Amino acid sequence: MPQDAGERRVVVTGPPRRTRRAPGHYRPRTEIDEQTTLGHTYVRSLMRSQLRTALAVFAVLVLLVGPLPLVFAAAPEPRRLKWAVLGFCLYAPLVLLARWYVRRAERNERDFVRLVEDR
Repeated sequence: MPQDAGERRVVVTGPPRRTRRAPGHYRPRTEIDEQTTLGHTYVRSLMRSQLRTALAVFAVLVLLVGPLPLVFAAAPEPRRLKWAVLGFCLYAPLVLLARWYVRRAERNERDFVRLVEDR
């Protein structure tokens, strides 16, 4: 006699969707997602490196732009000199500084991702 429809067995032949990890397996991404103390430390280290980069850029910017009022006060009256200083002597270093900042920030993030990935 055939069995009842409620008593049939279903055989699953695919791979298991979730596997249990070994107890010693370490996952930094999980630490960050669960907001543990260790995860907080990871994120804080990224924030510190980004802050250090921003402060370095700010210091160079202050040293570059800060003395300009003194230069303009000591310079003769023609406006051409002021525009030349602003246009040629300041614009190129600002672009290079911004480019350096973006590259450094992206490198910090890449290093962080490499640290957190499960590879």
